Amino acid sequence: MADLIKAVESKVNANIPEMAAGDSVSVHVRIKEGEKERIQEFKGTVIRMRKGGNAANFTVRRTASHGIGVERTFPLRSPRIEKVEVLRHAAVRRAQLYYLRGLTGKKARLREKREARGV
Repeated sequence: MADLIKAVESKVNANIPEMAAGDSVSVHVRIKEGEKERIQEFKGTVIRMRKGGNAANFTVRRTASHGIGVERTFPLRSPRIEKVEVLRHAAVRRAQLYYLRGLTGKKARLREKREARGV
């Protein structure tokens, strides 16, 4: 049964690094408009990661013009994702950061995760 599931699953996109909720990321997505194809960048904060094989996805939230929040969900195994850059890691204590939807401005900032210093 496990072999059957492995056979159906698509391969993992190598352009997506390890990331977690709270990370600030820049997602480069291939967009097709008519005959032309271009790459569009979507910068924001990862508010949730969903596991689950082929159905795994992550949601990125950013604030557009005039303070309007925009969320976009990307499938982890999508070939349309050109690359994902992790800009910074945040120290959060929740798996889903839905509370950010109700916050604006400085209240919506997340504390940066500091790297452990080697002695």
